[in-house]
Amino acid sequence: MSDQVRQPSVIECCGAAAGLLIGAVRPRRRDERLLRSITDAGLPTARATVKITTLEQAPRSVPTAAVVEGTFTPRRVDNSLNTFVVQHPRATFLVDPAVCLDAEERAIAQLPAVLRGVVRPPADTLATITALQREPALPTADFALPTHAHWDHVCGLLDMPGLPVHLHGVEHRWISHGEVAPVGGVRDALVDRPLIDYELDGPPILTFTRSHDLFGDGSIVLVDLAGHTPGSVGILAHTENGWVLLAGDAAWHNLQIEGVRQKSSFPGGFADEDRDKTFRTLHRLHLARHLVTIVPTHDHSAAVRFRPTVETVHPVP
Repeated sequence: MSDQVRQPSVIECCGAAAGLLIGAVRPRRRDERLLRSITDAGLPTARATVKITTLEQAPRSVPTAAVVEGTFTPRRVDNSLNTFVVQHPRATFLVDPAVCLDAEERAIAQLPAVLRGVVRPPADTLATITALQREPALPTADFALPTHAHWDHVCGLLDMPGLPVHLHGVEHRWISHGEVAPVGGVRDALVDRPLIDYELDGPPILTFTRSHDLFGDGSIVLVDLAGHTPGSVGILAHTENGWVLLAGDAAWHNLQIEGVRQKSSFPGGFADEDRDKTFRTLHRLHLARHLVTIVPTHDHSAAVRFRPTVETVHPVP
């Protein structure tokens, strides 16, 4: 059964379009006072190392100004729907299982009509289950851990019945509350499977105010990136090449983090649940960027660096 989702009004659509034009000329300015007030709590002490692999995916070239407010250089950037496989000594898990088979009918059709054409992935986009099958060297996933509950971060679960999902309790309550879903294409992916709620019950990490140590060894720490959705998190991972932060959709591209530029009003105004809180989180990412490698889920150039080599995936006998 498909989600029922509230359709944006004509006034909201016109406001987003007007915001796109205004933001192109006069982008929102960074809050210098906020930047000065944010403290760095430091990195965790990691007692294990993990490996991150980005599954094969098809990039789509989009105008930079449609992603990063008031930014025109470069003229275009590559956007993609990415799923990450994280291998920890105790478990392997999927971060943001992005795309299901027949996504058009099973997920995108549940979105507001004004957004379907904007978010529709390229025709050659691989379903997460298909991309996994092309990586026979990867272990089978023990669970999934979405950074947040939007369709393009969970709908791949539709092809993985029974796979447990670890979900921030705030996010679980947000997506489950009420007869009308706050966003489309999500509830179907979470029904009839084990759901393990967690809370951000740990101390500040880096520039982020709350955290949760997933395995208790400091190697995978979830941090608060609220704003895009109420319970958005980032996955801070200790790899052999240093710390990596999988940042979900707190930013769509690293150009936002570098320049402290919010998402363009259309479609960003419909995507961010709380635009002000999302912008504040962007400031925290900006200050953390020198200490960790930040990978927004849709930033193809950032995510592709974690693709395995051909030799690693298909070793020559």
